[in-house]
Amino acid sequence: MTTEIIQIPLLPLRGLLVFPSMVLHLDVGRDKSIASIERAMVEEEYIFLAAQKKGNIDDPQPEDIYTVGTVAKVKQMLKLPNGTNRVLVEGMYRGEIIRHIDIDDEYRVEVQKLDETKSEKNEIEALMRTLLDYFKQYVKVSRKITEDTFDTVGDIEEPGRLADIITSHISLKVQEKQKLLETLSINERIKKLLKIISNEKKVLDIEKKIGQRVKSSMEKTQKEYYLREQLKAIQKELGERDGKATDLDQLHSKIEKSDMPDHIRNVALKELGRYEKVPQSSAESSVIRNYIEWLVALPWQNRTKDTININKAEKVLNTDHYGLDKVKERILEYLAVQKLTNSIKGPILCLVGPPGVGKTSLANSISNSINRKFVRVSLGGVRDEAEIRGHRRTYIGAMPGRIMQGMKKAETINPVFLLDEIDKMSNDFRGDPSSAMLEVLDPEQNNTFSDHFIEETYDLSNVLFIATANNVSSIPEPLLDRMELISIAGYTEVEKLHIAKRHLIPKQLKENGLTKSKLQMRESALMKLIRRYTREAGVRGLERQIATLCRKAAKTLISDTTKERIIITEHTIEDYLGKPYFRYGLMEQEDQIGAATGLAYTSAGGDILSIEVSHYPGKGKLTLTGQLGDVMQESAQAAFSYVRSRTSHFHIEPDFYEKYDIHIHVPAGATPKDGPSAGITIATALVSSLTGRAIKKEVGMTGEITLRGRVLPIGGLKEKALSAHRAGLTTIIIPEENEKDIENIPESVRNDLTFIPVKHLDEVLEQALVEE
Repeated sequence: MTTEIIQIPLLPLRGLLVFPSMVLHLDVGRDKSIASIERAMVEEEYIFLAAQKKGNIDDPQPEDIYTVGTVAKVKQMLKLPNGTNRVLVEGMYRGEIIRHIDIDDEYRVEVQKLDETKSEKNEIEALMRTLLDYFKQYVKVSRKITEDTFDTVGDIEEPGRLADIITSHISLKVQEKQKLLETLSINERIKKLLKIISNEKKVLDIEKKIGQRVKSSMEKTQKEYYLREQLKAIQKELGERDGKATDLDQLHSKIEKSDMPDHIRNVALKELGRYEKVPQSSAESSVIRNYIEWLVALPWQNRTKDTININKAEKVLNTDHYGLDKVKERILEYLAVQKLTNSIKGPILCLVGPPGVGKTSLANSISNSINRKFVRVSLGGVRDEAEIRGHRRTYIGAMPGRIMQGMKKAETINPVFLLDEIDKMSNDFRGDPSSAMLEVLDPEQNNTFSDHFIEETYDLSNVLFIATANNVSSIPEPLLDRMELISIAGYTEVEKLHIAKRHLIPKQLKENGLTKSKLQMRESALMKLIRRYTREAGVRGLERQIATLCRKAAKTLISDTTKERIIITEHTIEDYLGKPYFRYGLMEQEDQIGAATGLAYTSAGGDILSIEVSHYPGKGKLTLTGQLGDVMQESAQAAFSYVRSRTSHFHIEPDFYEKYDIHIHVPAGATPKDGPSAGITIATALVSSLTGRAIKKEVGMTGEITLRGRVLPIGGLKEKALSAHRAGLTTIIIPEENEKDIENIPESVRNDLTFIPVKHLDEVLEQALVEE
């Protein structure tokens, strides 16, 4: 060591270290550093290069800079467009800072030169050869150093310089290079460097091993896969557990805590073993994991305790729904049998009726009354069998069918499971979903239901299945055979009136921010709303119209602050909703010849139908108009044939069919009409026209006619009677076999109507025609 001391500028280096005999470019951007470089250039003196202990410090203090560094010569300085200066420096020898000189604009220090020491020639020669050999092996496995670099280094004969040059080419941290810079003994420095190179070579060998292992199991373009495998291999070498191991522990814990039976648990554990062996980035890995998650999520033994209380169930049904007495009675019978047998097995209920009559809400009420979870699955538009049975796991994106998805959502093995719109399923090339439903709804089979995705059998025998449909004819016979149909024909006007009062109006008042004191609707207004602004079997359209009234009332109350409340009457309702959308039939004002009043049943309830017959000179042509369906046309033909066969009895000219053309017309010609129940009405109008006898204006009739004049039963008597009562008729002629249906008609309507059961057309004519 020498005592030579010089005073020179200081250049602190960030993340970089310069050794003696090194020539390299430095980019300098800090003001003080630039000032130090400029002073060195001007005065042609040396500059001291020392590394900062922390690179993120912009204004380093003396304690932030290593004391040992390199005295260098500034060869060249070039100012760059971005404001920095590029400097070419050459390291000369090691030095140590003795004192920092405080200068505001630049760094300046007093530096003492440090001399290197070395031992005998033979030892240093041996160390140099070993160092070159190690470095050569390092170059072979390193991708950053070329063979030309090694050839250049191999020509260096000075041991200290050789060690410094090799150190500069190895990827080391600044702290490690600083230790080598501070080692003045060349022998010790080379020994430390040999140890470092040996460790670095081992790391490079492991990296190469990892690269080869990963490369054999992936394509070159899968960069993300490659990085993940590298991470996994590194973790394996370090003895660390990867993320998948944690995932495996969590899945195993879920399987053990699940309520699945032992044979299902064994399947899940077996799949967990497969999942552990499959690479995490593999597509199969996600499929297996998804399968295990489904096995864990499905309820296998968890169930809710049934609380079947018939009185409570009846109360819930009456609270939620007005009317539908027969439907409620059948549901209560069903629940009573379940309570006595302590078993849910039995017929599958299928609620059939038009839209908006409350089929779905009935099923929800059943679940509430027996304290079971409620699950609804819509089957409308389902065409694929896999929607019911699930996809096989060999397909990408495979998932269980809707039945298993519903059970997962229910979280119990005994929910109330609503199969909504079961009549809307159809089949195509992907299979027949209705056939797959056979196993679901068959009590003898569904205790071993097999989903293609789950594969293991699942017990559905504890599930209370309820189906809904609008049209029974579109349900396949085998599926229909497994269900008990409960028909919900629709609501009468009286029932709609009560539903509006009890449910719809309070609901819409609340949703629109109104109260009973703010908006009142008279009963006459509600009846007009039902008759003239809606035409439906259910109450959805009625609820929409009530909502419209509420909105308009709310607007009026806000805009006109003088009004405290609004009362809607039969006369003022048009101010809010405009002119009525529909009309309903009314009885004739006078007795008419050739015009009979029939009773019709539509999807929106009942209505009256006027049938007109006229005859005029011609050649016996029979004309039918009014957009009549095939069945109705056949009824007209049958009535015409019967009248021809009884001309003498009715005192009609025997050859009338040769002398006159007959025209039968049903008004409202734009509306399609069909059905056999207009048979006696057509025959009565035909006899009235040919005999000139008028038909009583207060009489309505319904019934099918045969060629022998017999009157056959019809359907929808309740709705037809309500329409007759609404139209002002007082007498209804009905088939004798429909006499049993009179008790289904509301008492208030029955008391105002006279029902005349008949078996033959002669009885009809006797009651309907005005006496001569």
